[in-house]
Amino acid sequence: MQITDIIDISVVAFIIYNVMTFIRQTRAVLLLKGIGILLVVMYVSDWLQLNVINFILINTMQVGVTALLIIFQPELRRGLEHMGRNKWGGIFSFDEETHDLSDVIDEVCIAVSGCSRTKTGALIVFERQTRLSDLLTGGTPINADVSSEMLENIFVPNTPLHDGAVILRNGKIFMASSVLPLSSNKNLSKEFGTRHRAALGISELSDCIALVVSEETGKISVTVNGDMIRNLSVASLSRLLNKLLSSETQEKHNPSKFFKGRAKQ
Repeated sequence: MQITDIIDISVVAFIIYNVMTFIRQTRAVLLLKGIGILLVVMYVSDWLQLNVINFILINTMQVGVTALLIIFQPELRRGLEHMGRNKWGGIFSFDEETHDLSDVIDEVCIAVSGCSRTKTGALIVFERQTRLSDLLTGGTPINADVSSEMLENIFVPNTPLHDGAVILRNGKIFMASSVLPLSSNKNLSKEFGTRHRAALGISELSDCIALVVSEETGKISVTVNGDMIRNLSVASLSRLLNKLLSSETQEKHNPSKFFKGRAKQ
């Protein structure tokens, strides 16, 4: 086996792994099951010479490819972004130097704790490698250091900026009162309000991390990759944010980690 064969197999394995990982995290897994059933029916109908059924299925599959590209456009976009930023994103990232991560997380957790205690609704989004500007509507630029006092004041009811999301970029408050896209998931529980649906929606379309404080119950939730983790304590929130954000920062500022990690496999 030549070195080119090894490279060829490694690249194919890498692509297949990422595609399968992405599919398992989305509704596309149900789509694949449906396509598999159709292919089996097509094979059986062809073998039994059921010409009418076979003709209908073949033409349905041809038209269905275009339809699927339209229906699953958000998932396809998310999948391509996932492949683009996975590991290699840290090597080709040109973001400005970020502020001290632990301080930012501490300030956010203090603010979230205060909002939870007073049952003040809040929605805070950590932007990561995927820029959110194209997904946001409206908003007021802030460009200020992250502090718990400012975050809590932003979400005080009936103040100009309270209705919307705060966007954190590179360790700073980038924007407030931003409108986020709502989740396209039709199976969400009716107990989820607009903030929770917006947090899920933005995490379905990007790699961001969104925090939600319910104004009805004061409970804290986090959304990432289209999944929601609910009923978090402040301590659990801090551990989760440190785990999710510190791992990204290490990859971003230490490109050699990619090659070391791959060498061990």
